[in-house]
Order: sequence, then structure tokens, then C-alpha cells
Amino acid sequence: MLVLQVHVHVKPEFLEMFIQATIENARQSISETGIARFDVIQNAEDPTRFILQEVYRTEGDPARHKETAHYAVWRDTVKSMMHEARTSVKYTSVFPSDDGW
Repeated sequence: MLVLQVHVHVKPEFLEMFIQATIENARQSISETGIARFDVIQNAEDPTRFILQEVYRTEGDPARHKETAHYAVWRDTVKSMMHEARTSVKYTSVFPSDDGW
């Protein structure tokens, strides 16, 4: 499994709109066959910072995810809500095994 952690810093005035748009994107994303999990995590000490933890079944699935209409809507909706461009870090899952997802 490929695990992506996408780091996002949101402008405070857009916090609720960002959360709503991101939850909608996550809800639709988990219906994609290539996505095993999609978590939206908010920093407890700085609520303007988020991690989107996305677990993909194959290396090609993130690219397919970015081709979906719901991703394009999310990307375009939240672009101006961020302090800076989002960043991501790729990981491979050690536990659970791929069948555990």
C-alpha cells in the first residue's frame, strides 16, 4: 500500500469552508476502488493545520484519483483557502499488511 500524507495550512477565515469541502472530497474518494482509506486529521494545537492521510492500493491510484471530478472540484475550491501550497510525503505501509486494509 502507498500512504500519502498531505499537509495543509488553512487561512483561519476559511476553516469551516475548508473542512466542509475536504470532508465531501474524502466521502467521495473512499468510493474509489483504488483508495483503501482517506482520513482528514486536524491539528489539536493549531486547528488551521491538517493532514489528509490517503491510503492507495497501487502506485498508479493517486494519479487516477486526481483525474476524478470530485478531486478537481476540491482542488479548485480550496486553492485560495491555503496559506501556502500543500505538500505531501509518501510512505509504504509496514503494518497492517496489504490484506489488512
